Parts: sequence; C-alpha cells; structure tokens
Amino acid sequence: MRDQRLDRLADVLVRYSTKVRPGDLVGISADPIAMPLIEATYEAILRAGGHPIYRPRCESLEEIRLSVASDEQLAFLPPTDMDYIRAVDVHIAFWAEVNTRAKTTVDPRRLAIAQQSTRPHMRAFLERVAAGELRWVGTLFPTQASAQDAEMSLRDYEAFVFGAGCLHLDDPASHWQRLREQQQRVCDWLASRRELHFFVPPHDGHDGTDLRVDVDPARSTWINCAGDQNFPDGEVFTGPQSVSGHVNYTFPAVYRGREVTGVRLAFRDGRVVDASATKNEDFLIEMLDQDEGARNLGEIAIGTNYAIRRFTRNTLFDEKIGGTFHAAVGAGYPESGNANESALHWDMVCDLRPREGLPGGTISADGEVFHRDGRFTLDGAPGPA
Repeated sequence: MRDQRLDRLADVLVRYSTKVRPGDLVGISADPIAMPLIEATYEAILRAGGHPIYRPRCESLEEIRLSVASDEQLAFLPPTDMDYIRAVDVHIAFWAEVNTRAKTTVDPRRLAIAQQSTRPHMRAFLERVAAGELRWVGTLFPTQASAQDAEMSLRDYEAFVFGAGCLHLDDPASHWQRLREQQQRVCDWLASRRELHFFVPPHDGHDGTDLRVDVDPARSTWINCAGDQNFPDGEVFTGPQSVSGHVNYTFPAVYRGREVTGVRLAFRDGRVVDASATKNEDFLIEMLDQDEGARNLGEIAIGTNYAIRRFTRNTLFDEKIGGTFHAAVGAGYPESGNANESALHWDMVCDLRPREGLPGGTISADGEVFHRDGRFTLDGAPGPA
C-alpha cells in the first residue's frame, strides 16, 4: 500500500500549488526512484481533469554524460528540452537523488560547460513563469541519500520532510493559505522600502555580516512564496538592484553535490568582488566565473518556515528555515524585478538566530529594524508556533 502521506502531498501539489485545471498539460519530471510519488501525482492530475505526462530523469545517465561526453556534447541542449518547456501548462519536479555526491569528483570546468548548455532552457522557463503562462512546483522525495546528508534515518527524515510541509494536518492547504496571508503582511510592509541592511556583529574569528541591498520599490517586487512553486515553502524574496558589503554564510553552501564551507562573499556595485571559503574554494570560484552574470546577486530572501529548525544540506529546506536569510548569486527572477541571466542560481543561507553563545543578527529596512534574532517584529508576521 502506498504511503498515505504521498497521496496527501500529491493532492496539495495538484490542487493547491499548481491549481491544475481540466485540459492542462502537466509534466512530471523525476528519477524513477520517486515512482510512488509520481504515481500518486499522476492519479491526482487525472482526477483534476489534466493530461499528465512523465518525463524521466536519470542520475546514472547524467553521471555517464559528465564522465564520457566531449566538451561539444556537454554543451549540447536537446531540442526536446525546449519543446517540453514551451508546451506544458504545468511543470512538477521531484528531486530524488540516489547519491547526492555523485558529481563530487567531476571537473568543475565540465560541470560549468554542462550548466551553460541549460541557459536557453532556463531563460524560456523563467520568461513563461513571469508571463503567467507556466505554473510549476518542485518538491523532494525522501531517499536514503538525502537522509544520510541530513544525518538522520530514512524514517526520521521522512517525518522531517512531511512535517516541514505540514502534511500531518487535516487540511495542509489551509495552513499554507494562512502562511500566505502572514507573509503578505511582510511583503506589503517592505513594498515601499528602498534599502535592506543585514547585520551580524563580528564574532568567532570573522567579521560577521554587513550587507546593504538596494530594493528600490520602483523596480523590485516582493514575492510571497507559500507553497506554489517550492514545497515545502516559506519565504519572501525580491530581485535586488544592487548590493554592497560582505556576508559570512553560517551554513555550508551545497551545489551540484559539492559542499563549500566557510563561504565569505564581498560585493561592490552589485557584483561579487571577493570570494573565499575554508573548503572547496576552487569550486566556488569556478562556479562564480562560469559566465558574466554568475557574480551578480539575483535574489535576496527571508526564510519564514519555523517548522524547519535544522540544517539538512538540502537547499529546498535550508533556505526556508525560520530565522534565516539567503541570497542567490546568478540568475534572477524577472517577476521579482531582477532579470540577471546566468546558468547559475546558488542560494546560500545565513542564520540570524543566536546560538551556542554566538550573537544573533538584525534586518533593517531604511534604518528601521523589523527582524531581530531570527524573529519578525511586525504584527501578524510569521513566527514560531
């Protein structure tokens, strides 16, 4: 018998996140290891009147491609990828990895070439989403590999994943609608502010975080993320116009199976001008240098999901941790007011909660503190239960 939590998740993804309508062409993209969730979602799409199609991904084939393909083959984008993203009304992606470290030994130069091949696909995807022509959601199917990364048993990790989505509630969609309303209060308050200041005092041998981000309301739009593109969700974000200062990221930055620790980025005029790390620094630099837009800041966001309390080495969850902020180098989201183009979009997370004798941090807007020690000071904003 299928895990009932998967049926509940599929119902939320189809009925709430993507609002599948009769006649919609709905693509499901996932590794076959996620077949129980694929089946549940396929059934839910049919019940909603949509036309489901399954588009397999395969981790082992991608590993072969990265190992054997020539540079020319790595740079090749199959036309069917573009056909797919132009045809579907709804795209549902399940991230399900058998081995999260499969790409660890791949030459970063080859990874960058392969990543560059996806730029037309990413551009078409973002443009259709911004135009309201494409609805999408991505979520994680729990695997042993992800559980190991999170340092949990599979049983405990499944409980963590489904708990982060509040799937234990009788009506999870109602919870996400309430969070949407709370986050909208934050978005509305920020909508007229021009500059954000993220500050963590110097401590523990480094210079803390002192980052100023231009979010000019004439160009930047705050986006309310409450389960309709990522699931689980819980963030508000916007497209930065410029950024200056520096940030020391609390948690390791994980990308393409590589874990980069002790990341410090310094910005001037909107671009990374200095980057360092205590582990895998060469990989960090290689990713930042892969194209012209990779050193630009594409997103600035505040995590609001207080059901997620621990770091798990999976960005889907880590960037949503209530009490954190994250910034993404690389591609921006046009609907947020940032149209920066890059094959890179790398979210890195900074904790603002006091912990283990270390100080917390603040976020100010035009000089007014509205977030202190990991909690909003605004009435009606998201917070711990």
